[in-house]
Amino acid sequence: MSWRKGGGGDGGVSRRWAVLLCLGSFCLGLLFTNRMWTLPEANEIARPNGNGDEGNTLVAAECGPKKVQHPDYKDILRVQDTHHGVQTLDKTIASLETELSAARSLQESLLNGSPVAEEFKLSESIGRRKYLMVIGINTAFSSRKRRDSIRYTWMPQGEKRKKLEEEKGIIIRFVIGHSAISGGIVDRAIEAEDRKHGDFMRIDHVEGYLALSGKTKTYFATAVSLWDADFYVKVDDDVHVNIATLGQILSNHALKPRVYIGCMKSGPVLTEKGVRYYEPEHWKFGEPGNKYFRHATGQLYAISKDLATYISINRHVLHKYINEDVSLGSWFIGLDVEHIDDRRLCCGTPPDCEWKAQAGNTCAASFDWRCSGICNSEGRIWEVHNKCAEGEKALWNATF
Repeated sequence: MSWRKGGGGDGGVSRRWAVLLCLGSFCLGLLFTNRMWTLPEANEIARPNGNGDEGNTLVAAECGPKKVQHPDYKDILRVQDTHHGVQTLDKTIASLETELSAARSLQESLLNGSPVAEEFKLSESIGRRKYLMVIGINTAFSSRKRRDSIRYTWMPQGEKRKKLEEEKGIIIRFVIGHSAISGGIVDRAIEAEDRKHGDFMRIDHVEGYLALSGKTKTYFATAVSLWDADFYVKVDDDVHVNIATLGQILSNHALKPRVYIGCMKSGPVLTEKGVRYYEPEHWKFGEPGNKYFRHATGQLYAISKDLATYISINRHVLHKYINEDVSLGSWFIGLDVEHIDDRRLCCGTPPDCEWKAQAGNTCAASFDWRCSGICNSEGRIWEVHNKCAEGEKALWNATF
């Protein structure tokens, strides 16, 4: 083929038309290639129209394709985080059982008008102070003379008692409940006595000799909610106590968990009705002639904070025997508790405690076994104090 300028001739194609034809073919090729290889956006896939399944129907809104929503894996991660949070919460709840129990005890004290409630509010506002021990002196409405004899012998009064709390970390209170008719004359008498001395701990308990186990349980539950101490002590109001010696004994066991300290015994279970310390539930302890399990004598004993907290948490299900010292011992059966037998907590009255004091082995508590306390304690406690007391300097010079 020959190339000629111009058009016409023997069917040849002019050079101009050949160039235009090539350019046109090139443009068509570019257009065709772009339409074949351009892919839609991954998140903007339009479904073809048709009469098939709903899943193949064109998704359109106002003549435009609608974006297809993909699964959000953040939701899955949030579910996993929630599951982990629930597990953590379960562990936290378990660790708060003790605090919740203490709060319930405090609420009961507040609802029943406990005179120490304001003191507790003050301590909470500045953070709970740590004490060495709380001494609760078990007393009755008719024991005014016994209380006065203690106030003027071994129990510091007024500013000295406050100093004892602040400097030595020792709380001392007479523990008493209320009468069957709350607000009666005996209750008003205790209120007047408390306004004068300020040394009572009122608890939610109806007073009565046959209800001592319940009183002991309520005392520990209330005391552990009011004061954070290493030890909680119960002592009768006809017992002489040397506070510094008692503090030294307890401080030697302060680092031990679940400690139960006292003069341990396991006396016979009395089955004869009408005798003192008769046990109505004697059949639970086996055949006649059997002895009780090991427990501390009731005149004075001490338990560590863990055990006081245990009583507080479980007080509604702990069984009460007729004798309160037996009841306390039974509550610790089956627990990992260390029983510490210290005979300095149950010395006799003079000459026993007097000879021991002269030998340098001062007693922490003195009483007469035959009376389960100091016989005629209102008058004789002065004699015991004069001959067996450790001396006032021993208390203020003591380091616990």
